[in-house]
Amino acid sequence: MNYAQMSAFEAVMTSATLTDAAVKLGRTQPAVTAAIKSLEAQLGMPLFERQGRKLVPVPEAQYLLAEVSEILSRMAGVRSTIHALADGKGGRLNVAAMPGPISLLFPRFLADQIGTASGIKVALFARSSSQIAELARAQTIDFGFTDLPQRTTGDRLYHSQHISGDCFVALPRSHPLADRSSIDLSALDGHPMGSLQANHVHLHDVREAFDRAEAAFDCRVESQTFLPLLQFVMAEQCCAIIDPLTVAHINQTTETSERLVVRPLSRAIRYRYAIIWPKHRPASIIATHMRTAWMQEICSLLTEVDAAPRVDGLV
Repeated sequence: MNYAQMSAFEAVMTSATLTDAAVKLGRTQPAVTAAIKSLEAQLGMPLFERQGRKLVPVPEAQYLLAEVSEILSRMAGVRSTIHALADGKGGRLNVAAMPGPISLLFPRFLADQIGTASGIKVALFARSSSQIAELARAQTIDFGFTDLPQRTTGDRLYHSQHISGDCFVALPRSHPLADRSSIDLSALDGHPMGSLQANHVHLHDVREAFDRAEAAFDCRVESQTFLPLLQFVMAEQCCAIIDPLTVAHINQTTETSERLVVRPLSRAIRYRYAIIWPKHRPASIIATHMRTAWMQEICSLLTEVDAAPRVDGLV
């Protein structure tokens, strides 16, 4: 049985006349009659008794109707699903992001993008940058958002798009430097500072910048991510050089923004991010759309905080 035969049979069974069935299907009456005759020939049995211009179903036709209706319903569901996938309104998305952005900015972006597209299912993972790189190498995620990954031989297993922005200084609102429009690192000479942990490239960049400014870097608090450092800043225990997406996070959270201030550096320290995705996992339409839209969202967020975003070429 083919689709034309089944749809003609269901229409005749559920219509008052053959003419009504033809109108319902948008076909001519002879075409519907021909489909029914070919179905009967294929099955080797009559499905209707001809009584003048009327078709009266035989008892066996009622059983066939239940089977055909279920098949047509499944076909309609498959067709709807495929259309949703093609339109980027359906499918499954497996994504990962580092702990800072995944606490607010990244899930908010995903929720806004999905909107009313109920056919999209999301699996969202919070992982460290190195763990996300491993997931990309294993081809198990659609894409991930990380700090710029360290170069390894495994890099050939995934694509990488890089973006960078200027860092900022987070200070307690009562800090003597809080009234300045920008901060030179020499002004932070010997001040208690918070930073990422010792193995992070950001701490290396910050120490180098302090050295160039001939200022002492006094690290009092180390953290895996930036957001915990803000609690120490608000408690007036330290200042911190933070990445621009953390500034975007601060601007969207009232409690944090009321208890500290953020100022640009007079000499820029750049923070580097990466969007990575597997080379050997075919990208779905929804994954490609979301990945592109997230890059645009990052650029927008960094522009809003005046972080001078720059997108590097695909690696």
